[in-house]
Amino acid sequence: MGHHSDSKTTYKQEFFDREYSAKEAYGRLWGFTRKYRFRIYLGIVCGMLTAGTLLPLFQVIQPALDKVGGGEKVMEVNGQDARSQSCGQDARHPDEVVDGQNAHHTSASAGVSKQERKAMREFGKFKKLAQKLGFELQDEDEALGAPLLFAILVIVPLAAMARCAFLFLNKYCLSWAALHTVKDLRCSILRHIQEQSMQFHGRIDVGQLMSRASSDPRLVQHIIQQVLQEVAEAPFEIVVSVGFIIWTAVQNNMLPTLVLLVIGFPLFMCPVVLLSKRIRKWAKKALERYSVVGSRIHEILTCVRVVKAYNTEEFENKKYEQANQSMLKASLRAVRWSLFVTPAVETVGIFLLCAFVVWCFVAQVKLSVIVPMLAPLLLIYRPIKQLSKLQVQLEQCRAALSRLFSILDVRMELPVKADAAPKTAFTDKIVFEDVSFRYDTAERDAVSHASFEIPRGKVVAVVGGTGSGKSTMSGLLARFYDPYEGRVTMDGIDLRDLRIPDLRTLVGSVMQETLLFNDTIEANIKYGSPDATHEQVVEAAKMANAHEFIMSQPEGYERQVGEKGFALSGGERQRIAIARAILRNPPILILDEATSALDTVTERLVQDAINRLMANRTTFAIAHRLSTIRDADLILVMREGVIVERGTHDELYAANGVYRHLCDMQKTD
Repeated sequence: MGHHSDSKTTYKQEFFDREYSAKEAYGRLWGFTRKYRFRIYLGIVCGMLTAGTLLPLFQVIQPALDKVGGGEKVMEVNGQDARSQSCGQDARHPDEVVDGQNAHHTSASAGVSKQERKAMREFGKFKKLAQKLGFELQDEDEALGAPLLFAILVIVPLAAMARCAFLFLNKYCLSWAALHTVKDLRCSILRHIQEQSMQFHGRIDVGQLMSRASSDPRLVQHIIQQVLQEVAEAPFEIVVSVGFIIWTAVQNNMLPTLVLLVIGFPLFMCPVVLLSKRIRKWAKKALERYSVVGSRIHEILTCVRVVKAYNTEEFENKKYEQANQSMLKASLRAVRWSLFVTPAVETVGIFLLCAFVVWCFVAQVKLSVIVPMLAPLLLIYRPIKQLSKLQVQLEQCRAALSRLFSILDVRMELPVKADAAPKTAFTDKIVFEDVSFRYDTAERDAVSHASFEIPRGKVVAVVGGTGSGKSTMSGLLARFYDPYEGRVTMDGIDLRDLRIPDLRTLVGSVMQETLLFNDTIEANIKYGSPDATHEQVVEAAKMANAHEFIMSQPEGYERQVGEKGFALSGGERQRIAIARAILRNPPILILDEATSALDTVTERLVQDAINRLMANRTTFAIAHRLSTIRDADLILVMREGVIVERGTHDELYAANGVYRHLCDMQKTD
């Protein structure tokens, strides 16, 4: 088809993009989550308690194992006593029997280790406590007692239910806080974007901005919802396990081994630290290329009529496929680096464990001392593995936060004075006093030293070729922009000194490119006038010559207009826009002539509606068809931002200048 579909898909770096440190990014995020801190704190505490429900088992298992080992020896000793007693009970005096038993117990106890005797004493204390509570741990045959079995059947389910409750509260509270934070973040971004001047909106890529505002906050939700949950559990388990290791080392005089563990433990995090920079780099690239995908599909759907008219569906499909392929490559690269973290941490852990065992062998540390320390070491592995994944997620989220906060730190909004003057009516005139304006990306002024007046109730029209500054002039009047030189006044007050909501109420606009919202016809007419009644809407539609075509459809005023009003014709869209302006009833009207692209019959209907709209209003009209402004009180002729001629139609035509030339080109003489 003659298209160059092999062009490389690239991400257009926005002019406001910047990098944020982890402290900056997460400090700013806390500003959004602070109001939900109670839920976050509750979720974190419940997460700690969830982790804590398993730790008593860890503390009980070791004494229980020692008790089993010691119990077998005690049972063996008791069995020998029983056999010796049964063999010699009738032949010896009772005192001799007692003395023999004591002597035998003494000799048997001599073969029991210090650790085993300690476990036996602890078990005895626990047994006495159970007796005080009213049940026996063992029956006469030293088997598991029925009361203990009942306690296990009751206590264990209760513990499981408590864990389930803590886990639910942990996940729900953090999810609740995450969803509310993301909602606030999205609303803040939209509010901030809408506060920016048209200078900002003229420089951004809408599709990429949509991706940032809607998709990137999902990573923020994951950080609060998932990462905080794991942060609540993992460090708690690590602290308890490390504490147990230290206690065991101190109890068994293993301080040199403890020093070895303290030195080796930080090595677990080496892979995370070394890979974090690459992970953040490719996570950011993946987000950027995802923005390109969003931008492409937004552009295609916005310009779908052009795509179909020029039969370029396949061309656009290939460009969209290229954007997706580019995103796929960046995403896979980010995935590869992130997946490499866990195996690296595991490998380091295995090497450290092997080094620990070798050290114990060289130092001739007993196996009975090593085993109690290996259990918490193995327990530490899972939370350390979790923390290594958290670093990956934190780097990905930091990339997203940088993109979001870059938007929020843009400062291109129009300045608003704290003591801005209220204004509810227009009584005298609008004055442009030596006004000059230049766009940020332009090399010359769009408007240069413009001076003129628009008296109340008069019509001032501006004409000129493309790029002459006509639309910029209307933007200055509506205060979409501020001049860098000169000023625009209303009733003697600089527009920069007025409250913007009051100014927007006084100035209404009907643009050549009519944009409607994907809603009903009535909702579009009422846009900007939400308190209007249905009768007022109908009256405005009648004045705009729109009521007849609206009622010709079964849905009437409830008819959906489609995306940007595509379900309606150009003339129908224009008349709805005029009805909207009539309903709002502003005293000042900016009119970017809406009839230039219409057929003759529709043009007459629209022009008639415009004439009704202009009645008794102060009008600033941008003229494309010069025949529509013959009766204007003042006509300004612009060329390259400069007003080169001014006067009435008859005056300018008689001057035989630029205006006469434009009129002759349109054959209006």
